[in-house]
Amino acid sequence: LSILLSLLVLTHTTRSPDCGGILTPSGLSYDLTDFGGLPTVRAARDCTSVCAGLHLHFCSRRNPINSVKVTELSLSLIPDTGLRLTIDVDLGITPAPSTTKVMRLSILADLHVEMNPEGNLELVTSACKPTVEEMQSTEEIESKSSSSDVDKEINIDKICLEVSKLLLLPNEQLISLTAQFPITPSCQVQYLPLAAPVFSEQGITISLQTTFQVAGMAIPLPVSPVPFSMPELVSSSPSHLTLAFSEHFYTSFFFALETAGAFNMTIPVKITPLPWQMGSLFQEDLPVILRAVLRSSPRVVLEEGKAALKLFLTIHVGAGSPAFQSFLSVNADISAGLLLSITDTRMTISTAVIEDIGLSLAASDVGPVPAALLEELFLPTIREEVPAQMNVVLTEGIFLPHVSSFTYTDVSVVIHKDYVLVPCNLKLQARTG
Repeated sequence: LSILLSLLVLTHTTRSPDCGGILTPSGLSYDLTDFGGLPTVRAARDCTSVCAGLHLHFCSRRNPINSVKVTELSLSLIPDTGLRLTIDVDLGITPAPSTTKVMRLSILADLHVEMNPEGNLELVTSACKPTVEEMQSTEEIESKSSSSDVDKEINIDKICLEVSKLLLLPNEQLISLTAQFPITPSCQVQYLPLAAPVFSEQGITISLQTTFQVAGMAIPLPVSPVPFSMPELVSSSPSHLTLAFSEHFYTSFFFALETAGAFNMTIPVKITPLPWQMGSLFQEDLPVILRAVLRSSPRVVLEEGKAALKLFLTIHVGAGSPAFQSFLSVNADISAGLLLSITDTRMTISTAVIEDIGLSLAASDVGPVPAALLEELFLPTIREEVPAQMNVVLTEGIFLPHVSSFTYTDVSVVIHKDYVLVPCNLKLQARTG
């Protein structure tokens, strides 16, 4: 069995993506300048921590630094290539007690994202070029020679090494993208990137594959009938980030909960008086219980502006004390609306009222039961209890793909045929310590 499951899981990992996201240029200016704790351009104007982190050891004792001012810290998108990090730092240098000069240290570093052997995304530096020039001086004489002397003392390798160190924390946060998030005590979800992101004028597009573990084992999900690819944004989005989830993503989510047994329901029902066929088997005051199990996997259908859940239940009717004994089984095909909303980094999914339901007799120990009687006895209870009990299971929602320290704000959910778009903004959570 373990060999078969491992083969199934191996097949599962070759599936096409079922969700992803596009980090827009507006999101890049917010997200990646704050990514890893780097200050924004506004905050950087009065910030000395960046220079302290750069360890600018190129200054000798005769050229001590007595002031640091970061004038620019930004990331720009280079389509088809990656990112360009720009850092401009004004250094106040006192080569002599009575003189002060301001030197501009400019660093240009090209970055790209690649997949490491562990399957995580990683920011790496592909090029780095520091330069220095004199901005102003209190010396009365021309100081080009002094500027040249400082320039000669720049240790390019050391500065570029410090630039690469700035990527350590962002890379730690990128690893958090592939963390396992709990859904139920026995069920977890994980998002795995399939390849390095694509850089375009739209922004940075990443395609993800959703995997689920039940009781610590990855489960083979049904194969998507239609390969999913990230939809292109029609125009430049004002949102920082646009997440996209395929119809198959939601069906897989419900399949995982089904595999975990989360939708096995026990429903007490009061039927008075019992029909004579049932009363001949049990005392009329004996409590009747409905036990519902899925006879086929749930399915989610997405249309423009609407999401629906298709449930295929077999409901066993019996007495629950001292041991459950079924005397009637009913098939129930249910269609219920789904409500989707976002809080922080979770998507809350809940079932609305049942829009359509069909009951049919599956098995009976009490002879034939007319369809009208089935509906009279069980339909009100099923309409009320099935959505209520499912919503108890769904109450925690499902974690969306995200990196640590960031949450989502200004979120909207737009349902299209076959996929859901979630435009949102990014918010950096305050760190302690």
